Amino acid sequence: MADKSSFSADEWKAILSSPMLAGMAVTLGEPSGLWGTMKESMASARALLETRSDPAASNLIKAILADIETSEGRTIAKEGLKSDLTGKSAAEIKQQIIAKLARVGEIVDAKAGAEAAGFKAWLKQVAEKVAEAASEGGFLGFGGVKVTDAEKASIADVAKALKVA
Repeated sequence: MADKSSFSADEWKAILSSPMLAGMAVTLGEPSGLWGTMKESMASARALLETRSDPAASNLIKAILADIETSEGRTIAKEGLKSDLTGKSAAEIKQQIIAKLARVGEIVDAKAGAEAAGFKAWLKQVAEKVAEAASEGGFLGFGGVKVTDAEKASIADVAKALKVA
């Protein structure tokens, strides 16, 4: 059973920020304007909250959620995001996110054992929930496409980086 003690401080920082990164990859793939971006951010947070009450969640996921619930954990996750993503274009940030997710996948594959596959599938689910949060196109919330081709491509990029189907 993997938990925070299974990883180095730098590895844990990367793992702790990975749910946010999975959501950001989709948001950057197809920017949704102010309201859409807010909906997508809330969908990412909602995905974490839903998982917290899931009895089937792995110990690794529970450890991440417990750490994110603390002020210190949120600070560590945000610092991990800021240091790597500040001062870059949206395309560069998305590339960096995909690379970080690939690294997280390698870390959990090496150290989380049987929990790695479920964890990586959960990150993909976070990306999917973000993609489904706001319709693109349309007018005043009517019409539009629930998940665009660009968002589908971003989900595929996340899945490929994590080596999940």
